[in-house]
Amino acid sequence: MSFPELPQPAPGEVLLVCTCYGDGRALWGGLLGEIGARREDDGLVLGDDGVRLRTVEDRGWDYLHGGNVPALVPYGSRVPPVAVLADIPVVYGGDGPLLVDLAAIPGRGVRVPPARLGEILAALLDGSLAFDDLVRDMDRYGMYQGDGGRPAYPAPAMPPRRSFPSLPSTAAALLVRTCFDDEDGWRALVDELGGADAEGWVGADLDPDEIDVEHYPLTALVVDDRVFESLQPGQVPALVPPGEHTTLVALADARTLSERGRPLTVVDLYDTPGQPAVLPCREVGSMACNLEIANMDFYEFVAEEGIEPWWEAS
Repeated sequence: MSFPELPQPAPGEVLLVCTCYGDGRALWGGLLGEIGARREDDGLVLGDDGVRLRTVEDRGWDYLHGGNVPALVPYGSRVPPVAVLADIPVVYGGDGPLLVDLAAIPGRGVRVPPARLGEILAALLDGSLAFDDLVRDMDRYGMYQGDGGRPAYPAPAMPPRRSFPSLPSTAAALLVRTCFDDEDGWRALVDELGGADAEGWVGADLDPDEIDVEHYPLTALVVDDRVFESLQPGQVPALVPPGEHTTLVALADARTLSERGRPLTVVDLYDTPGQPAVLPCREVGSMACNLEIANMDFYEFVAEEGIEPWWEAS
């Protein structure tokens, strides 16, 4: 599936992209009334900060995810620092708009309170605030300076600039090896997940009678390729092929191979692209299952600083 290119914003202008449609029309929820904007010429101006928003609608962007946005910037054009999405969580969940990084680590995202959108965009545009600052100060719900508690495992600081190839296309989960320092540890992890078959899948041929529903096994395509060495959570969303609704991407990193429980770093691809959740490998299958059937949200698997996570207490 391909998406239309985004228009080129004017200097100082930020695109506000609708990615949720019903009966052929754009759905904005209450966002346009919550951001404190006034109409001016053919755009919106946010409060006293003077940031100009250009609202853009196209049914071709229906279900567009934050990680897909960087690839839609017209080739050879000036890359804006950020785009804003009005997506399904905004329209149906009342969440804040999703800011998508287009410059530092393209494709990662963070949500912001609607009433503060103008203030935050103005600071990003004048350089007094970096996207890293937003990510570093978001709560476990992915909200910048939210009151949902600090994540126990915050997103890492900005890694060195490096490009990675696209990840394989799948509607299931991906298990991506990012640390190559411990071959025995990697093999032990794969064995603990049931071993990989000839096509490179773990958990693909499960016997329903042998499934432990308390620790549902992970079904995932294994990506064991050194080209993904040191891949960081924030870089993952832009590597997922556009239009493919991959359930989740789990990174087997240095923590996985060295700590008890072989914790995997699972990356949010949709609600707050690039946000990590670190949990024991035995729990990731249940996470994938619950996300796939929309029984739980990603944030419910993000451990809160200073609080024992529910999967450890059970």
